[in-house]
Amino acid sequence: MNEEISKNILKSGTSIVGIVCKDGVVMGADRRSTAGGGGTSIVMAKNKTKIRKVNDYIVAAYTGGVSDLELAHKILSAELRIKELRTKSRASVEEAANLLAMSTYRSIRMPSMVPSIVGTLIAGVDEDGKASIHTIEPAGAASEVEDYDANFSSGMPYILGLLERQYRKDITVKEAIELAKECIKAAIERDPGSGNGIDVFAITKEGVKHAVSEKIIPQYTK
Repeated sequence: MNEEISKNILKSGTSIVGIVCKDGVVMGADRRSTAGGGGTSIVMAKNKTKIRKVNDYIVAAYTGGVSDLELAHKILSAELRIKELRTKSRASVEEAANLLAMSTYRSIRMPSMVPSIVGTLIAGVDEDGKASIHTIEPAGAASEVEDYDANFSSGMPYILGLLERQYRKDITVKEAIELAKECIKAAIERDPGSGNGIDVFAITKEGVKHAVSEKIIPQYTK
């Protein structure tokens, strides 16, 4: 399985990033969707929003096969809604992460000609106002992010390299929004699977805010 994951890291065609701040958390992603590999990749979509609202207080960013991540998102949204209806209370961000981790773990161990490989960052705010990010690796392990993460996106090497130099423990949400933009821009410059736009979400005790929505349009000069 480790070999299978390593093969898919640079094939995921995605750049996602999560940043923990002193007053909340921030998530960023590009908008390019690709298909193929081995030198024959093609851009399938240029305006794919990769950070998805699960509900009014949780968002998730996925990396991996489109069909797999779409199914993962639908299952997560449905299961959390069922929990709310049954218990009359909302799930915490940690509970949502563990739920998806369990689903991911089961999926990759089911006999299949095409194994499901999905990596996820889940960010949200609990009822007590605490905002957090959890990362779920493609093998199904979940853990809380203490500073920043890019999961197993193909833009990960460029994003982590930049954050190693620019991240601070006392960073604010406002500062992290700009830093997340720079992370995605850095990945777009070098990763052929990333591009075409940038989305950044801020999650605080006030809720979820789509802070940045930018389309990157090619400009040609003589």
